[in-house]
Amino acid sequence: MSTELTIFDFQARFSTEEACYQHLYAARWPDGFVCPSCGGTRPSLIMTRGIIQCLDCTRQTSLTAGTIMHRTKMPLRVWFWGAYLVATSGPGIAATQFQRQMGLSRYETAFQMLHKLRAGLVQGDDAKLLGAVEVDETFIGGPQPGPRGRGALGKSVVVGAVEVASGRKRPYSGRVKLRAIPNASGRNLMTFLADRVAAGSTVVTDEWRGYRRASEQGYRHVLAEGRDGLVHIHRAFSNLKTWIRGTHRFVSRKHLQAYLNEYSFRFNGRRRPAVTFESLLGIAMNRAAPTYRQLYDAGSRRKHGWRHPNVPVNL
Repeated sequence: MSTELTIFDFQARFSTEEACYQHLYAARWPDGFVCPSCGGTRPSLIMTRGIIQCLDCTRQTSLTAGTIMHRTKMPLRVWFWGAYLVATSGPGIAATQFQRQMGLSRYETAFQMLHKLRAGLVQGDDAKLLGAVEVDETFIGGPQPGPRGRGALGKSVVVGAVEVASGRKRPYSGRVKLRAIPNASGRNLMTFLADRVAAGSTVVTDEWRGYRRASEQGYRHVLAEGRDGLVHIHRAFSNLKTWIRGTHRFVSRKHLQAYLNEYSFRFNGRRRPAVTFESLLGIAMNRAAPTYRQLYDAGSRRKHGWRHPNVPVNL
């Protein structure tokens, strides 16, 4: 098939539940189905239920088991459309807009589906940034009275890092990594560097004391020169804030990391000439995803609270 899937191609190819099940089956078992119980290789696909039954031991396996669609009551076509919109729409899509376009009766359903897709966007993306990397923090939230900058009140702190690649005419931004952190302490910043930037890289920062131990952690630490010394990470932050205001208007503190993950996915894929459907639906394979109860308890100390990907356990 073509490396580019237009909206017309998508609509023609995945217009029925059977077509979606067939594609999901082929994507999950490209080398043929193997029964997890007996190892049998003679499956029977029950299209009306999305079930594979082993003809040797009669065990039934759900096509959506182990994916972000596990135990869903929503038609597969709605999930496919959601994945398509999330992965191909430049500015993304808000839950209210998704609810209207999909004809969903409840906002909570749209909200949960989009967060499940966001969870699938980034899991497995563990490749660290390399080479010259600019690192800084920014603050997400509306205007608040009181001090500005790192002492600002009522805002969420986000640390970011972006690769600086060499272009023919001038350097340009490569991949970006973002994380919501409680504060800009040295502990939180060094944990972020260790998780997201490869040792031996050149880390460019401002003079904030939280970065003083970067050299001890195996990085070549360079202080930025003047206002343009961190131009690439500042541009990424500016685009992030514009995206949040334009698409979502407001994001809650407890779900901020999910939106940072989505923005990073879009930023890092912006130079791809096309997005194949195999890659955009591939985000839904073998991924953990939150229930609505877990989303409601996200960020709390409750037992069943969901922890968005890219947040370490100790934060």
